[in-house]
Amino acid sequence: MPRDPYGEQLAAWGKVVLLETTGRVSGRTVRGGVGFVVEPDGSLLVAAGSPSAHWAANLRADSVCHGTIGAVRRAYLAEEIDGPERARAVTELILKYGTPAERLGAGPAFRLRPAPSG
Repeated sequence: MPRDPYGEQLAAWGKVVLLETTGRVSGRTVRGGVGFVVEPDGSLLVAAGSPSAHWAANLRADSVCHGTIGAVRRAYLAEEIDGPERARAVTELILKYGTPAERLGAGPAFRLRPAPSG
């Protein structure tokens, strides 16, 4: 599996989630650091800065993913969000990460719900 040293370091610090998706073409595990906001129910809000972001296309093809923040790795089920929920997610991500995140409105947004264990 290709490494993302920068994303791994930021995830270790808790700054991003190291998101693992299944490549929609290759079928291989793909990893990358993605900004997130934690919701009260434990789900994560994430958004892509481009409509063609590979990790987002992978989530559209297979909603099962894994995320690592700090030392905690868990399974998630992704659901694409739209409308006011998407707008709120993008706004919260921009507020958390600052102006470099402003392009987030260009790509899809997702809620990553913790997958049931067992």
